[in-house]
Amino acid sequence: MFLCQIETIAFLILEYHNCSLPIFSNFYDQTQTIRNFFRFFAVLKELDIDMAWFKRELKGIITTTEEKKDTPEGIWNKCPQCKKPLHYSEQVENQYVCHYCGFHLRIGSKEYFSVLFDDNEFTELFPDLVSGDPLHFEDTKKYTDRLIETQLKTGLKDAIRAAVGKINGQDLVIACMDFTFIGGSMGSVVGEKIARSIDYCIENKVPFLMISKSGGARMMEAAFSLMQMAKTSAKLALLSQAKIPYISLLTDPTTGGVTASYAMLGDINIAEPGALIGFAGPRVIKETIKKDLPKGFQTAEFVQEHGFLDFIVDRREMKEELSAFLKMIKN
Repeated sequence: MFLCQIETIAFLILEYHNCSLPIFSNFYDQTQTIRNFFRFFAVLKELDIDMAWFKRELKGIITTTEEKKDTPEGIWNKCPQCKKPLHYSEQVENQYVCHYCGFHLRIGSKEYFSVLFDDNEFTELFPDLVSGDPLHFEDTKKYTDRLIETQLKTGLKDAIRAAVGKINGQDLVIACMDFTFIGGSMGSVVGEKIARSIDYCIENKVPFLMISKSGGARMMEAAFSLMQMAKTSAKLALLSQAKIPYISLLTDPTTGGVTASYAMLGDINIAEPGALIGFAGPRVIKETIKKDLPKGFQTAEFVQEHGFLDFIVDRREMKEELSAFLKMIKN
């Protein structure tokens, strides 16, 4: 097999240099092949062909780290459900929904703003709010160190961003949580940004959309975190009195104190397909009641079936559905 491969290479090189080919007339004769093998090297020597491509003259890796070319991070992703590879351009085009199986990938505020706001144009509200450390909390590391580390890693100030822009020409304030920032946990900054966003909506008569994605209250802030449940609920009551629409969008996952407060208080509550929605996790519930849980427990479809959701909307249709609802309320 090796000799046949050598002969094929020689054939191509000699053809390229317009050399005679009869020396390879007896391809399957091993004796002739060996003779042709040596004649091949003789021809190469006569033609003064550099053999560096065939015989490695330099040993060891000589390519410097700076010269190496790696595939940039984030170009490819794998669908968690069907396990098929997804190119970044395909994800953006399909609004971060797998075009093979329809699975909704987890995304953050940056992606939601680009999906919902017209031409991705918006003005961010209250961008400089950051958490303090009133309890001087420390577990495996100091809370202040954890905050700084997460801010550098994610480029976010906290687990929520708020912005005002237009959706199909209609004004809308969106507050969107980011799960990458300490699990989207609800701390004092999350509650404060929601409260200030509601004040902005009341003052400017603008509808409010809350996109929830959280593991619950932030334990590092203890009671300060739990107080945000009452604080945001009270602010939403004021929004309701002002007769300004509030839309709650629950995404994967929405759990804990977030579910027990503002996430379930919308004029309409909508969710993305397959989103995990609940208070305690399924494992905790199973261990508590000592019974197996129903199939699909705590999925958006299960929650809607039991009356806690109004709609389940595909992300690719979300902008049009939200726009239609706002027009209906306005008229």
